[in-house]
Amino acid sequence: MRRWNGWGDDATAMNLGEGARAMLAERLGPGHPGQDARREDLLARIPPSRLPEHPLIDRSPEARLPVAWGESYADWIRKRLGHLPPVPDGVAFPESGEQVRTLLDLAHAQRWVVIPFAGGTSVSGHLDCPAGDRPILSLHLGRMNRLLHLDKTSQLATFGAGTPGPLVESQLRAQGYTLGHFPQSFEYSTVGGWVVTRSSGQQSLRYGRIEQLFAGGRMETPVGTLALPTLPAASAGPDLREIVLGSEGRLGVLTEAAVRVSPLPGHESFHALFLPDWDAAEAAVRALVQQRLPLSMLRLSNGTETETNLRLAGHERQIALLERYLGWRGCGQGKCLLTLGVTADPATARHALRAARKLLARHGAVYIGPALGSKWAANRFRGPYLRNTLWDLGYSVDTIETAVDWPQVKPLMLAMEQAARDAFVPFGTPVHAFTHLSHVYPQGSSIYAQYVWPTAPGGFAPNFERWRALKTAVAAQIAAHGGTVSHQHGVGRDHATHLAQEKGPLGMATLAGLCRQFDPHGIMNPGKLLQDGGPWRD
Repeated sequence: MRRWNGWGDDATAMNLGEGARAMLAERLGPGHPGQDARREDLLARIPPSRLPEHPLIDRSPEARLPVAWGESYADWIRKRLGHLPPVPDGVAFPESGEQVRTLLDLAHAQRWVVIPFAGGTSVSGHLDCPAGDRPILSLHLGRMNRLLHLDKTSQLATFGAGTPGPLVESQLRAQGYTLGHFPQSFEYSTVGGWVVTRSSGQQSLRYGRIEQLFAGGRMETPVGTLALPTLPAASAGPDLREIVLGSEGRLGVLTEAAVRVSPLPGHESFHALFLPDWDAAEAAVRALVQQRLPLSMLRLSNGTETETNLRLAGHERQIALLERYLGWRGCGQGKCLLTLGVTADPATARHALRAARKLLARHGAVYIGPALGSKWAANRFRGPYLRNTLWDLGYSVDTIETAVDWPQVKPLMLAMEQAARDAFVPFGTPVHAFTHLSHVYPQGSSIYAQYVWPTAPGGFAPNFERWRALKTAVAAQIAAHGGTVSHQHGVGRDHATHLAQEKGPLGMATLAGLCRQFDPHGIMNPGKLLQDGGPWRD
């Protein structure tokens, strides 16, 4: 069963060995475990619904509480520490686009706020309810979870927007195909959520980000239905798919998504290499991606993350032998781990791996084979479970990601980590900051930073204050270095304050105009993308 106040299935856990626990104590000092809130107590505090009875709407507290939050750190501490946010007044579980249309027409006429919900994995505040007097309806798309059509000739598959990753892949693989979109939230995130937040999967180097995979579909808006035909290419004005991509529920509800699929590959493997230092590693990865070899993934950890991952791995004796061997080969202190994916037919895979190893060797890379890569692949969706373990030990964790052109990758990576350390100085709290490049492009790269710090005693307020200081400081450095507010997690409410600097006045006015066109009464997910949904709520 899915945890109500943590990540994932409650039968799955990530354990930390003695070496990892010692590292936490060494870097951060003792943790501060707290007393978790009880679900029953939160349910008892939910106010009566302001929505009328309706056969498609569930107004019970048990239905309303799970859709009141996502998986951001702010959501996390609300759940764990019992800080009840505004809660939707009811939840509808439509099973078709026609039912969505019925509910939107009703909400539009009655001026209800509508917040689309599917996997609930947002880490950017997409699901926050606005303050105010208007009733709030959560549209839960979880029952719209089927493969509706597969066109093998065109390699197009159409899904209900609420289809989660495992069901996307299982329904396609049964017929010999894959979408190949594997975000870390794959277990629960949905194809519709991927589209409206411009998601990126771990193997986007082969399959593309969701904007390359999204071919068309249907979106129900307050003023009508927007149908997007699937065309291989067109010169017929601006591409309306771009309006839906990244729309975050502001314009309407995506009910169907047609996506470009691929035949299952004949070979897939993941390999690990170490490089002597960051400069050599970044140069090597940049050369590799600009050569456009048919690889599926490149994931480069900086020195701190490499050290952290090796400490977390356990198996101290084997890791010590590996460290000794790498030191002998020139990869000592500050070495960087590169995980490389090869997904293709066997002949192409052999050629790609051989060419990649040859190029990387010129930068001092030491190839150690597929063992570490296979372990990464086996645990690729289990990383978020570590958040549960760390919380129980008294530590908090959050991630902040961006993307920038190559000349700014190293300066911004260092600035983000330093900004986090500086942000915690007034609180007298250390922070362990480390980074990897999760998606690389010929032009530049994403930067995915993780931060771990001791949870503050004293409940919700001090923990929220520290998190907000962290987000503000790191976001300022992202803006100063020309990075995007988000590479793969969307804007939501958490990043909305910084979007104007990236889009500019005319760009923001354009987004606001689109919202008025599709949603003249402002009922759709207010406060996301645009700061029009009331004050920041803590």
